Amino acid sequence: MLSQSGAERHRLFRDLDRVLRPDDLVVLNETAVIHARLNGRLAGGGRAELLLLHPVGSLRYDGAARRWYALARPGRRLREGARVTFGEEGEAVVRAVHEDGRREVEFFFRGAFDETIERIGLMPLPPYIHSDEEEDRKRYQSIFARVPGSVAAPTASLHFSPELLLRLDERGIERRTLVLDIGLGTFRPIATERIDDHEMHEERYDIPVATVAAIEAAKRSGRRIVAVGTTVLRALEGCALERGGVVAGEGSTKCFISPGFEFQVVDALVTNFHLPRSSLLVLVSAFSGRERMLDAYREAVERSYRFFSFGDAMFLERDAK
Repeated sequence: MLSQSGAERHRLFRDLDRVLRPDDLVVLNETAVIHARLNGRLAGGGRAELLLLHPVGSLRYDGAARRWYALARPGRRLREGARVTFGEEGEAVVRAVHEDGRREVEFFFRGAFDETIERIGLMPLPPYIHSDEEEDRKRYQSIFARVPGSVAAPTASLHFSPELLLRLDERGIERRTLVLDIGLGTFRPIATERIDDHEMHEERYDIPVATVAAIEAAKRSGRRIVAVGTTVLRALEGCALERGGVVAGEGSTKCFISPGFEFQVVDALVTNFHLPRSSLLVLVSAFSGRERMLDAYREAVERSYRFFSFGDAMFLERDAK
């Protein structure tokens, strides 16, 4: 679905090269989803599941780290000191339990940590995807995923094919990349009564020098910057907000984008349809206007659009206030 100046239009995603302008700058997220879901056995009997978030003391993925923040099930049995075994691969010990439900878990694998989770771990597919088929796991990784570190996919990226990227290149549409490692905080529902009381979890980003230079050149010449996914938008706008501009290098952001936010960087956005009461739905409403989003979602429902991770997408232009 296209939402431009209030007029809704419907196209296939493979036609994106015709939707974009030849002088647009498209920014993609190269993050890769790790095999973060680990199924084991409690030392006292019974199943246990650990969902890796990030290493303790760092937001950056580290394939050699042994101590991680994780979510755990069943929580009532995974208290401090609990042990989870993974057959011949080794075990994990819960070292601390935090009020928000996170565990600090130390791993004792016989082999290298990154190789072990790649072998025994599962792709953390969303709970509404009830299949764990190999095809679904492959689909939950973008074709340009390069840097491991996310526990959820940047779903707008999943629509891209090698053929579409080739057509973008043939039209001369410039592409640049960055990395924002997606944590579960992006997808946690808003539980507060007031939107402004919602607090985002911190997420790491890394913006290359070439991407910053391309953004600066596009701004100077009045060209559009098109973010593929809310993760790209949050990295760029969070960096600009917190550092006074888009700066090359690594950083982190807790930026919660809600109505009234002053956008400085992104002019257009490719994004999927999002869950109710999610920070992502609030973000797109802030970006493109609440009424326009209500109309777009209403029309999407009427036309049987697919929602969520493997669903359809929208192309949004920033609301001109």
